[in-house]
Amino acid sequence: MRKNDIPTRRGGTAGLGHTGAGPLSAAIEVDTRGFITAWGPDAVRVLGYQPGEMLGHPVRDLLAGDLPAGARSHLHARPGDGWSGRIGTRHRDGHRVELAVQAHLLTDVGGVTHWLVAAGPEAAAAMESGRSEEPEEAGQSEEARLLSDWTLDQMPVPVAIYDTRVRLVDANAAMTRITGRRLEEIRGLRLREMDPRPVFQELDRLQEQVLRTGEGVRHESYGRGMSGVPGKRARACYLIPIKDAAGRVRGMSALVFDDTEQHWARRRLTIVNEASVRIGTTLDVTRTAQELADVAVGRFADFVTVDLLDSIYHGQEPTVGPASRAVDFRRIAQQSVLPGCPEASLEAGGADSWPEYSPPAQALTTGRGVRHTVRDPEFRRWTDEVPRRAEAVRRYGMHSVMAVPMSARGTTLGVAMFYRHRTREPFDDDDLLLAEEITARAAVCVDNARRYTRERAVSLAIQRSMLPRHGMRQAAASIASRYLPAGTAAGLGGDWFDVIRLSGARIGLVVGDVVGHGVHAVATMGRLRTAVRTLADIGLPPDELLTHLDDLVIRLDEEEAHTAGEGKGTAGELGATCLYGVYDPITRTASFASAGHPAPVVVTPGGAVTLPRVPPGPPLGVGGLPFETVDLELPEDSTLVLYTDGLLRSAARDPDEGLALLCRALAGRAESPERVCQSVLDALTPERGGDDIALLVARTRTLDAGCVAIRDVPATPATVAEARRWASRQLMAWGLEEAVFTTELVVSELVTNAIRHASSPIQLRLIHDTGLICEVSDASSTAPHMRRARSFDEGGRGLLLVAQLTQRWGTRQTAHGKVIWAEQSLPAGRPDAAVSISA
Repeated sequence: MRKNDIPTRRGGTAGLGHTGAGPLSAAIEVDTRGFITAWGPDAVRVLGYQPGEMLGHPVRDLLAGDLPAGARSHLHARPGDGWSGRIGTRHRDGHRVELAVQAHLLTDVGGVTHWLVAAGPEAAAAMESGRSEEPEEAGQSEEARLLSDWTLDQMPVPVAIYDTRVRLVDANAAMTRITGRRLEEIRGLRLREMDPRPVFQELDRLQEQVLRTGEGVRHESYGRGMSGVPGKRARACYLIPIKDAAGRVRGMSALVFDDTEQHWARRRLTIVNEASVRIGTTLDVTRTAQELADVAVGRFADFVTVDLLDSIYHGQEPTVGPASRAVDFRRIAQQSVLPGCPEASLEAGGADSWPEYSPPAQALTTGRGVRHTVRDPEFRRWTDEVPRRAEAVRRYGMHSVMAVPMSARGTTLGVAMFYRHRTREPFDDDDLLLAEEITARAAVCVDNARRYTRERAVSLAIQRSMLPRHGMRQAAASIASRYLPAGTAAGLGGDWFDVIRLSGARIGLVVGDVVGHGVHAVATMGRLRTAVRTLADIGLPPDELLTHLDDLVIRLDEEEAHTAGEGKGTAGELGATCLYGVYDPITRTASFASAGHPAPVVVTPGGAVTLPRVPPGPPLGVGGLPFETVDLELPEDSTLVLYTDGLLRSAARDPDEGLALLCRALAGRAESPERVCQSVLDALTPERGGDDIALLVARTRTLDAGCVAIRDVPATPATVAEARRWASRQLMAWGLEEAVFTTELVVSELVTNAIRHASSPIQLRLIHDTGLICEVSDASSTAPHMRRARSFDEGGRGLLLVAQLTQRWGTRQTAHGKVIWAEQSLPAGRPDAAVSISA
């Protein structure tokens, strides 16, 4: 094997077997033709050649390169001349040896001229300066060389030296330890010849690259080393070119550092960083738990399960029992490196319990993660308890498990279990620390999702409890409605709608939207809804109702600002929009007023879509600006569509585009209100939007003229009896004989009250729809009230008697006075008779 020209520590005294304390002085005789004629014993020790191998051979065979320029200039010197300097030679085993040379041209007794050469590796520095080397200085050079050799041998970092053919020249003890082979066994071999695995093939290629380009390379690898030591290691290898004084690449050194700890630290940091990004992307408990399992599997675990305490799963506070009791749980997520999670002994969504001695129960009891191997008694007892679990452990070779409690804000939520069966190494303390860290992050996200889900459920329950119930008996219109909560994490909004039964067979239609989301918006919506119902009950027209509602919002805003800022808050944060309308089935008139809310859409019985102009007015809470009522005369079977702006808005379109789409969806449709609702939502909300949607559809009806009877009442006492008799005949015509007695009493009291305390004109009206309504109108705006009559008072009991005999009663103001009305309940259904008795 041809050796290269790289000097190593083996080229010095330590590598040649010299045991003396003094310097080596090799004596060589060379004739004028350049052939060796004499070879001294020290030359054997310095260069390794025996005399028989060198006598008669040209001296140039010893050279590792060209002669220095100074030596060439003395090739034709005269006897007595000499030269000293440094020459590179080649040792017998192939490595380079730098020699300090003194050469003198001499003539022997026979007149033959020859060169006497004295050379030694220790004398180089002294000869360069033209001084002879003293023994003390030579001893110091030898000590320095020994220190260099000892340092390299004792260096904990593996170091190897390669020649220009990428063959190993030398290596220190640390390098031979990681290879598991003696230096004599691997010297002269290429790295790929030492180990054919791909990682060493790649290193061999990189070594060639370094020698070709003259630039160093850093290479990282992870796997089992050459020595076959159990466990995988991470190593960083630095390949560094060795260059001479002229910058030519003469070889290469390789330094290997054990990077296992840094490798695992970087890997843990990467997993933790990935967990912070991937876990908690939604406010869904199940999805968050699944994200924890997905992050862990394939990175440091082979199978992961996430179990929540059963009480937590059902939205309750945790009820973890003492260590002597089993703990009920529910599996909400699991993931495996194997498709379909065949290792699982419980399907996702299934319920079970942990025995008190099981790893998950231990983790809950201690509040810290626990680690077990398959040989631990607790693990074996737990797995053997369930045949399916024991079979999975045996079949898939599960050998290591960690149980980590999921706790956040002092609340224990459940346990995450991590298993290994494809990864050979068992879990260690670093793995447990990593599992605890990412589980803690996931626990916070699960707790956030749990709290959000609970708050959302409460908000939704409050909101739905405030929405109108289906089945309300009224004859003015057939009603259908939809409410869709927002599909975002912002929480429920303050959208609401309502249908209010009003006196005179009328109905009130309301749609509103409170600014903001969450419980606060829902609570505000509830207060406004209650206020609208209260104001509607007293019969206020739409514009007056919105004016009172605007004042209420301003007061609420001031109260909240005062409470939040201790009197220093700024009003104006609370706001809402509202559309309020009243439909009268007798006059077929709908009156609407808007407080910053979209106007209704009207669809005629023929399918034509119109957009009535309802002045929007200011939103509630602005104050100081009026509202305007618009009256719409509607044919029977017209459709009124009221909605909140969440129906029209989306990320892909603006409100104008949404309104055009709504009109197209309504055009030509004659379906029932329920079908209209579904068709509109299908057309405008193919996906859950970012805002709540409230939709109210009313198909108007007209109360038949035969169901309404009207009589003018002169303001004389004699007309009271005539009014009673007229009402009795009308009820008999309607087939309501059972209501005659009560109705006569009500008519008598209301007409008498109007004659005594009001002014003309006085009118009596009977309305037969889902109930029987008796109304007496007069020209006075003074509202009556019940009072407590004393034992001997002759009056004061009329309204009390009316309140006791009827289902409800009340008054409402009109443009010309007031109306006192009372309503009796009747059997369900529309009236069969449509007969009106003339006065």
